[in-house]
Order: sequence, then C-alpha cells, then structure tokens
Amino acid sequence: MTHSSRPELLTLHAVRLLGFADTAAITRRYCMDPARTAALLEDFQVRGWVERAAFADLAGWSLRESGRQENERRLAAELDQVGAGDEVRAVYRDFLPLNTRLQKACTRWQLRPTPGDPLAVNDHSDPAWDDAVLDELAAIHRGLTPLAERLGGSLTRFRSYDPRFAAALQQAWRGDGGWVDRTDLDSCHRVWFELHEDLIATLGLVRHP
Repeated sequence: MTHSSRPELLTLHAVRLLGFADTAAITRRYCMDPARTAALLEDFQVRGWVERAAFADLAGWSLRESGRQENERRLAAELDQVGAGDEVRAVYRDFLPLNTRLQKACTRWQLRPTPGDPLAVNDHSDPAWDDAVLDELAAIHRGLTPLAERLGGSLTRFRSYDPRFAAALQQAWRGDGGWVDRTDLDSCHRVWFELHEDLIATLGLVRHP
C-alpha cells in the first residue's frame, strides 16, 4: 500500500520544491488545508526552518539551510519507514538517462543553430523543428510514466508528476510553447525540475549541473 506523507513533511517539502512561493502556492502543491499549512509555516519560521521575504508586490517563503537539513532528515526517515529506498534508488538510476534527454530537448526548444550561429535563438518559425522537439518530449513522457508509477506505488506524493507533465505537453501541442520551458507556468521543464529535486532530496544526494 502506498504511503501518504504527513502534512508537516509535505509543507516543508513544498517550500523546497517551489524554491520561493506564497502560502497559497505551497498549499496547492499537495492540495493541503490552507489554515493548517499557514499555521505550519508560521511554526517553521519560529523554528528557523523557513523565512518569509517580500520584494515589491511579491512575497513568499523560502527554505533556510536548517530547514533543508530538517527536510532531508524527515524524507530519509519516511523512506526508511516505508522501506522504499532500494526502489527509489533504482528509479533514480533509470531517470538519469531521461534527464539528459530532457535537458537536450529543452536546449533545442530554445536554440536553433544556423550555419553562421550555432547558438541562434529559436524563433519558432520552423514548425518541423518544434514538432521534432515535442515528439521527443512525448517519448520522454512515455519513459516517465512507468517510473512515476513505481514511485507512486510507494509514496503518494510522487503521483502528480506524470499527469502534470502530460498536461503541460498537451498545452504545448496546442500551440502555447511556453508550456515547454517557462518557469512561471507548470511547464514540462518545471515539472521535471521538481521531480529531479524531489528524487535527490529523498535520497539525500547533491544536484549536479
């Protein structure tokens, strides 16, 4: 039976995955109770795990180093409790080749080399080029689905990645290319970045460029 993480872990983990987000976004990340999430964030601030900052009209929460350590401690304890360490590590090994392909696909979405400029920006005037990238993202998604199923079979919090990636890709196929790589949308790149961060946090690894 799959394990559902406690709200305390999910709230702290959502701050890590989102990087900088307001209370509403953190609540939405795991469909949590708004009042409970707000109370937990206030408690975490007192404990020194998170901090709130405001820039002009933008305000939100971010993780402090002590919060990062606490997040990883809780994730490791949960992984041990569930007994899913070997499976998550195996999935991560299978994930890495797909991650390389995803990075290359996003680069091809952003750049379209010309004879005189290998770093020419893709102006998306070549439908065949863009369609080839979307085809590759579709193939990557087909590889993601069984990995997400394996992860979700152990930990419920991993179940959202596959449908989110599929939804973003569908929007891109409909003609809104921002859903491939924009950071202010739940794009293919953003979903993938969060999954990668989730995996390395769960396994206590260090993200390499």
